[in-house]
Amino acid sequence: MDLYLEGKKVRVDPTRALGKGGEADVFDLGDGRALKVFKPPEHPDYQGLPEEQAAARARLDEHQRKLPAFPKVMPARVVVPQTLATGRNGRTLLGYAMRKLESVEPLRRFSDPAFRRSGATSARVVEVLRGLHHTLEAVHGGGVVVGDFNDLNVLVSGAEAYLIDADSFQFGAFLSAVFTERFLDPLRLTGTGAALNPGRPASPDSDWYAFTVALMQSLLCVGPYGGIHRPSPPTPRATPAARVHQRLTVFHPEVQYPKPALPLATLPDDVLHQLHRVFVEDVRGPFPPRLLDVLRFTACASCGVEHARLACPTCSPHAAATVTPVSAARGEVTATRLFSTRGVLVHACAEEGVLRWLYHADGAYRREDGRTVLQGPLDPSLHWALQGEVTLVGRGGELAVLAPGRAPERLGVDAPEGRPAFAANLRHRYWAQAGGLWRDGALGPERIGDVLQGQTRLFVGPRFGLGFHRAGNLRGAFVFDAARSGIKDGLVLPWPAGRLVDVECLFEGQNAWLFLAEESNGRTVHHCVVVGADGAVRASAHAEAGDGSWLGSLRGKCAAGDVLFAATDVGLTRVELRQGRLEAIRDFPDAEPFVDADCRLFLTRGGLTVVRGQDITGLRMS
Repeated sequence: MDLYLEGKKVRVDPTRALGKGGEADVFDLGDGRALKVFKPPEHPDYQGLPEEQAAARARLDEHQRKLPAFPKVMPARVVVPQTLATGRNGRTLLGYAMRKLESVEPLRRFSDPAFRRSGATSARVVEVLRGLHHTLEAVHGGGVVVGDFNDLNVLVSGAEAYLIDADSFQFGAFLSAVFTERFLDPLRLTGTGAALNPGRPASPDSDWYAFTVALMQSLLCVGPYGGIHRPSPPTPRATPAARVHQRLTVFHPEVQYPKPALPLATLPDDVLHQLHRVFVEDVRGPFPPRLLDVLRFTACASCGVEHARLACPTCSPHAAATVTPVSAARGEVTATRLFSTRGVLVHACAEEGVLRWLYHADGAYRREDGRTVLQGPLDPSLHWALQGEVTLVGRGGELAVLAPGRAPERLGVDAPEGRPAFAANLRHRYWAQAGGLWRDGALGPERIGDVLQGQTRLFVGPRFGLGFHRAGNLRGAFVFDAARSGIKDGLVLPWPAGRLVDVECLFEGQNAWLFLAEESNGRTVHHCVVVGADGAVRASAHAEAGDGSWLGSLRGKCAAGDVLFAATDVGLTRVELRQGRLEAIRDFPDAEPFVDADCRLFLTRGGLTVVRGQDITGLRMS
């Protein structure tokens, strides 16, 4: 595709891709600007999807009229089209240039309990929300409606929130046709069908509804329709759409509040009352700014929970966390506490059946034996891997190797979408840099093979590794032996077409279990793809995020052979790979008190081990 900016031809370089959405790809122009290129109907992501191809054709047609009419004045924290990109004829609009934001995270990250535990404080969240509130007020003051206000269309840099995807804004005769289900105002719905499709146009009120969803998710790590509907028998569980139509929110007594979320009681009563008014009583209008202006959080000295109350709502002010192993039993499951901390468990892995972990306490990051590996406060921008007694920490394009008794070793690495590309097993560490896949060797770094520069995501297990990239029109995956050189690329995976918002991967024997979270058509869908060491896809499955199934969350899983154990808020599920299918075979509800959907599971020499935010527990199931 030939693209022209200000009459000059622009080369779209996949290695400079900044992101991929459901409707467009974004590239770094290298001059402080980013280029957003709308996906044409023939884009590979739409292959075999006639409805998506038709929608892409309609969007391109509307952009020809809408982008030239875009409002000239917008708030400073709205990333607007600056220069329109055309085809060779200079008339057909194919995208636009905009300012490039540096060191940003989508607002969605702040609703992830693990990200919040890693140092993204409630005080920072409140500051972000205050600024976002002002920006949304200013957008409405200019006669514009965001329309598809959601937590992926807000990027956060420090404490500043920026609205992006301005081409989907609603103004004049141009209505916003896109929406995200979790942020869709129920008052826009018509009918009571299973599909949540708006029958009424977006409005300032629907924007404020979506803002309130984002606020709740960012402060509590759960949205209004999170949790699990558990009515008394024989009443059936409501579908996600039915919950919205019937306003079966987390405030409803039949809805089980999700365990990983922060307790409702951490918020002041007046904030909780406002959330109830919006989500249960259908009150609309701007979120009262005074509720944000006076919102102040403090961390409990005993349990560490951040709250905006006079006293911690989850424990007595002087309660002490115990480090003594505690045993408990429920039915077929016996649990033994192996470790606990007043700080935060940051990372864990199992090497040949031995659990290793990293936690933060008393102003430092510490290994399982208590030794300090890095001084400093919790920092959510750090990424970790453990290799025996060695600790690897990456941020941006730099990787530090911290080994006891040795000076830190520093390496440059690629950082696709800001995440450093490195991994480790017990014997080697691996990283992507300058178009190569590297492994540490006896004589220095060894080049294993060639990868797409700046775009490769990397995972490794004891026997083999897996990598992939999705940049512009390019998408590919590969496997490689953990000990020998060479990669096997050209893997054909059942790639989702939408925007990837989260990735997890675990290894067991000759299998890699790849978990992908995709935002597509207004929904978040989870995919599980089992890839063999030979690169063959052995099985795949998908489910909607938060549906209560074993695939309703990406985390909380471990494998043993062709068996996967998955943790949910209601216990454990045993999933088996049978003849190319993934089948949930058995539930262990007795494990419910000891696991949740956000925990980490590992198979160790002592059995199944559960790692949560502040404790590690061993499980034995009879």
